[in-house]
Amino acid sequence: MNTGKVDVLLGLQWGDEGKGKVVDVLTPRYDVVARFQGGPNAGHTLEFEGQKYVLRSIPSGIFQGGKVNIIGNGVVLAPDLFMGEAKDLEKSGHPLKERLHISKKAHLIMPTHRILDRAYEAAKGKDKVGTTGKGIGPTYTDKISRNGLRVGDILCDFENKYAAHKERHMKMLAALGWTDFEGFEETEKLWMEGIDYMKEFKFVDSEIEVNHLLRENKHILCEGAQGTMLDVDFGSYPFVTSSNTICAGACTGLGIGPNKVGNVYGIMKAYCTRVGSGPFPTELFDETGKTIRDLGHEYGAVTGRERRCGWIDLVQLRYSVMVNGVTELIMMKSDVLDSFDTIKACVAYELPDGSETKDFPYEIDNIKPIYKEFPGWKKDMTKCKSQDEFPQAFRDYVAFLEDYLETRIGIISVGPDREQTIVL
Repeated sequence: MNTGKVDVLLGLQWGDEGKGKVVDVLTPRYDVVARFQGGPNAGHTLEFEGQKYVLRSIPSGIFQGGKVNIIGNGVVLAPDLFMGEAKDLEKSGHPLKERLHISKKAHLIMPTHRILDRAYEAAKGKDKVGTTGKGIGPTYTDKISRNGLRVGDILCDFENKYAAHKERHMKMLAALGWTDFEGFEETEKLWMEGIDYMKEFKFVDSEIEVNHLLRENKHILCEGAQGTMLDVDFGSYPFVTSSNTICAGACTGLGIGPNKVGNVYGIMKAYCTRVGSGPFPTELFDETGKTIRDLGHEYGAVTGRERRCGWIDLVQLRYSVMVNGVTELIMMKSDVLDSFDTIKACVAYELPDGSETKDFPYEIDNIKPIYKEFPGWKKDMTKCKSQDEFPQAFRDYVAFLEDYLETRIGIISVGPDREQTIVL
């Protein structure tokens, strides 16, 4: 029996690649948009018709009328933050309750998970991971240790289940010697309001719904959060998130077989950024890094923190293309490099023993990037309407990237607006 396929869209670097905008550009081709992992620690920023929206838990297909949007079982959801985000969208005229379905198997981020997050980070001292403090890690920890509270639990004996989980967390906090509970009661009250608000939405067995939609030949886009290098298995561990951000996460985070995956769209920036702690081989600490940050407005959508900036890392990108099975690349923020005389791309690593590699190693702490230099294109590309208007130097750069990564670049973005997206 022929069924439809799911296409997967994910970030290939350390997150913040511009996934929200791309989902928004691609959604007209799809009937369904589904989130498969992550929580409100990731912000997808979309800009159109003069408005700016930051989505944290809600799929980016919510702005297209008549689409089904699904929050999958692999997502962790904070009811209070979800309520705030959803009400803001409803105010701006987007009828969420008829468009958004929530998996009963998605896990809930409790107020005590956030306190645990802070307590664990404080205990690590200088070895901090640099979490957003949103309770993501402790929620996934509870899930894996079979102690989680799920969306489906809202429908049955919820108050007793909640109380038992909270009591267990309080014992853990006492054992850590944690005493800072300032604002907890207000947070908990708002959280419970969020639970009541969530009851107004359709709770589904998302794995059954998704596969049913596939049998109807519906086109589904799976939207990843964060980026490949933050994957708990394949990222720069332990400075990673707590979920599988790679393509395989779409299978476990929505309940679909690997044979149902069609295209895998990998999103990358024309340079590289990272938020929080952890190794970053091409990081620039000089004026160039600062210029990239300012031109690219590299500040977190959720946290507002400065992002660390560096040149594009093709060793890392080739690794990401491999573990995700990327079929097409999408390059964002090409215009940020418009004014540079020279553009650099890391094409190999020099290891501590002096040897060179093009394979991404287990340890990336003490490696030196080996760069290839390209002449800058020195043209404002934000006005380009088609690839014919791209300067030759930029075309040569794109051709080199495609050749090195052995993957076609299908879309190039030259600005934040929906219109500044050029399909090659």
